[in-house]
Amino acid sequence: MAYLGDPIDAQLAAVAGSDPALFAELRGAFLDSARRQVDLMRRSRCDGNWSMAGLRLKGLAASFHAQGLMRLVEQALAGAPGDPAVLRKIAMWLDDFSAGAQDPAPADPAPIGPDQA
Repeated sequence: MAYLGDPIDAQLAAVAGSDPALFAELRGAFLDSARRQVDLMRRSRCDGNWSMAGLRLKGLAASFHAQGLMRLVEQALAGAPGDPAVLRKIAMWLDDFSAGAQDPAPADPAPIGPDQA
């Protein structure tokens, strides 16, 4: 997926302007939606559900210019469905972002697919 743009907080600031309440609301909506997709990935019982939730999460990350999250979701989609290691990495990214990090880089940017393990 081609991707150009500023990090997530810069995009949110451009939309929210000088309204900190709107900025916080948009940031919260992003996190809620992302966590909902991660939950769907965690509960998926087939490759199709895993892929659909992953693609939705990747699209959400792309629309908010969250490059670190996009890389992690790409790793998830390239790897085995239900992989708990990549789900933990995505959850950690969301926790770091929720704690105030701008666009936390994944701890391990290398792919974790079956052929790279």
